[in-house]
Amino acid sequence: MKKAAPTMPLPQVEGAAAGAASSSRAHFALPGWPLFRLGFRPFYLGAAAFGLVAVPYWIAGLLGWLALPSTMPPLLWHAHEMLYGFAMAVIVGFLLTAGKAWTGLATPRGATLAAMAGLWLAARLSALWAPYGVYALLDLALLPWVALVLIRVLLKAGNRRNLPLGVILVLLATANLTFHLSAMGWLAFDPLRALHAGLALIVMIECVIAGRVIPAFTMSALPGRQLQVPPWLERSTLAATAMSLTAWVLLPPNPGTSAGFAIAALLHAARLWSWQPWRTRTRAILWVLHAAYAWLPVGFLLLAWSQVGGVAASAGIHALAVGATAGLIIGMVTRTARGHTGRALKASRMEVAAYLLVAAAAVARVLLPLMAPAQTTDWLVVAAAAWASAFALYLWVFAPWLLSDRLDGKDG
Repeated sequence: MKKAAPTMPLPQVEGAAAGAASSSRAHFALPGWPLFRLGFRPFYLGAAAFGLVAVPYWIAGLLGWLALPSTMPPLLWHAHEMLYGFAMAVIVGFLLTAGKAWTGLATPRGATLAAMAGLWLAARLSALWAPYGVYALLDLALLPWVALVLIRVLLKAGNRRNLPLGVILVLLATANLTFHLSAMGWLAFDPLRALHAGLALIVMIECVIAGRVIPAFTMSALPGRQLQVPPWLERSTLAATAMSLTAWVLLPPNPGTSAGFAIAALLHAARLWSWQPWRTRTRAILWVLHAAYAWLPVGFLLLAWSQVGGVAASAGIHALAVGATAGLIIGMVTRTARGHTGRALKASRMEVAAYLLVAAAAVARVLLPLMAPAQTTDWLVVAAAAWASAFALYLWVFAPWLLSDRLDGKDG
């Protein structure tokens, strides 16, 4: 696997040929189970399986069909587990894989990687049945560990450009600690606000990574096409996003934060336009990322509106969480898994169906309740069904690949 270029913070195999399946395999046995050779394998698999189960479970609980966890208020369980269970598994898997590509240094594999994945799984299960203190301890342990691993390899390799991602992991761990202390009554802070901080930090990761990989992927797929984004636009977009999200987390609703979100929305729209998304319409593995990114300005506009009482904040929150975050996730877990299992970077029909289903889930969860609020319950069921179907398709296609050797016989 070749090392990624300095401007591309993503481990990938852009040059994987469509005929990779016919390439000669190595004639020696690779060490260990394939599942634990690189971080993306267990964590992508776990995130997809958890996403498939957790959202229908949440909707069934809301409808009174089954009992939701009693260790904490159900809304807190849902919000926390979708951030620190589902999304965080993908982030951890991505960063453990990217860290190796960025630096050329080893990241956890084998027994260590299995222990990390097992810790993540234990936390998810303990949320359902264990005493809250046990759940909190298990849930708090993983992120500092991953942050330490990532920061160590970046410092050892002198890769300071990506150190802010390690800092964001530390901040995510701090927000998670704040959530658990608040939920247990040990800290006088609204636990939901701590989860808003977690979402804000995840959105910042998306803004940084998407700003690097989406234009790079687009130029790679469209030879001769140069995408020039003015440096001032990049800096202004990230600054406006960080400031408005910080104000949202720390301050009560106010017109100033509303204005900040509106400015951030316009800047993200301009940033997306500079990437020429219309040129990717024939390449699903590309347009899914552009389409997901488009939910960022939508989410910020809805949050701006909510700050002045025009709409419930949950509309903007779910635009960011389902539309942007899940949309970018389904695009990245297909692309990076294809590249790192030695397959061509071209989405199959089932993957395209998964992309469309996640987009449909976002529309049903965010936009349709605004248009027809009397049918909100029906829209929630539709959104959950589309979401679960998308990740079921992902598992159907990718689980066998994640559990087996690379097609080209390489390690990883």
